[in-house]
Amino acid sequence: MATSAFPLSAMISEPYITKLTILHTNDVHSRIEPFPMDGSRNEGLGGAAKRKAMIDKIRKEEENILLVDSGDIFQGTPYYNYFGGELEMKLMTEMGYDAATMGNHDFDGGIDGFEKQMVHADFPFIVSNYDFGDTILHDKINKQKIFQYGDIKIGVVGVGIELAGLVPESLYKKTIYQDPIKYADKHAQSLKQDHDCDYVVCLSHLGYSYKGSLVSDQIMAQNTSYIDLILGGHTHTFLSKPDIRRNRKGKEVIINQAGWAGILLGRVDIYFEKNKNGKCMSCKNTFVK
Repeated sequence: MATSAFPLSAMISEPYITKLTILHTNDVHSRIEPFPMDGSRNEGLGGAAKRKAMIDKIRKEEENILLVDSGDIFQGTPYYNYFGGELEMKLMTEMGYDAATMGNHDFDGGIDGFEKQMVHADFPFIVSNYDFGDTILHDKINKQKIFQYGDIKIGVVGVGIELAGLVPESLYKKTIYQDPIKYADKHAQSLKQDHDCDYVVCLSHLGYSYKGSLVSDQIMAQNTSYIDLILGGHTHTFLSKPDIRRNRKGKEVIINQAGWAGILLGRVDIYFEKNKNGKCMSCKNTFVK
């Protein structure tokens, strides 16, 4: 997708253009090794080693990288059952993840189990709509985060799905679920108006879309005002191209999701024209196996 009136190649050659490459995963579900070579649809796909090699290659090619995850890091293979999430956190740290949000399966070891494994994560967790005030995660989870790339400031917020009905209360304890649309937009507004961020990314574990009225990435995009890009999870949706929605102000919001199990590494390349206060002039999306 290109929104500029002139060729992308011309934009890149200009000195005032800053390129940011956002790499993202979701619902990896403890898929440490590739799927077995058993004739199944996903045989040989995924795996932490292959993902790290791909990330390392892109880091050598691109100057500005933001690497994020949209939740459900845990649960799905015996690696989680045996190590309780330690291996997943260590591998994400080794890959250089910059931030992640929490999915419902990240509570499968209990909120105490998640807190225990956070020591292995050298990156912040961001959840804007969970109130952890009366839990062991109090003051350990970010509501928002800012990343600086030269003159460009990128704000990141995160939203989690309602846990009641998905996760036993004994696991999430006194975690309070709050309206994801209200709280994501509240923190996105703060990032743009109070902290002068040029672009706001939302790491979402709400799900891409539903037939009913359940809040989804599509609904959130259409009912917020300050989010530019939603990187989703939960529904394991493989998007071959981004979904573009209009927000409450009539501006475009991009929605992406990269399936599940680390089969794909999502990639969004964003170009900022610095002499226009970081205005996004062009955006394109690709997926890489």
